[in-house]
Amino acid sequence: MMLSHLIAPCGMNCSLCIGHLRQKKTCPGCTIQSEAKPVSCQKCIIANCEQIQKSDLKFCYTCSTYPCTRLKNLDKRYRTKYGMSMLENLDSIKTYGLDVFLETEAHKWACTNCGTGLSVHRENCLNCGAPKVKQ
Repeated sequence: MMLSHLIAPCGMNCSLCIGHLRQKKTCPGCTIQSEAKPVSCQKCIIANCEQIQKSDLKFCYTCSTYPCTRLKNLDKRYRTKYGMSMLENLDSIKTYGLDVFLETEAHKWACTNCGTGLSVHRENCLNCGAPKVKQ
């Protein structure tokens, strides 16, 4: 099950992050203030953006400069390396709502072999080792 508090302001689904899925020092996600988060996440310019902090919805698409250069660069890196787009995620949340996005993500990122949630950062299922199949 995907949880709404695990969707970062940039559109990253922290449920898919290896930092959240690992057994030791599990990251609670970008929206939770915690020392358990990796330092890079604690210092994330996007998550700590003043505009995001002021917004009621807490997503980058609410900003007047959306998409900013930092978000575009992050999106490009994730599309290239991991086959996931934060901008597409944000557009989906904005268009269809968070609940529909979470349902779609749960299906999209489930292992076709064992049904466990996949990591965007790994090519194989962390549970059964099956290769990730693009859906």
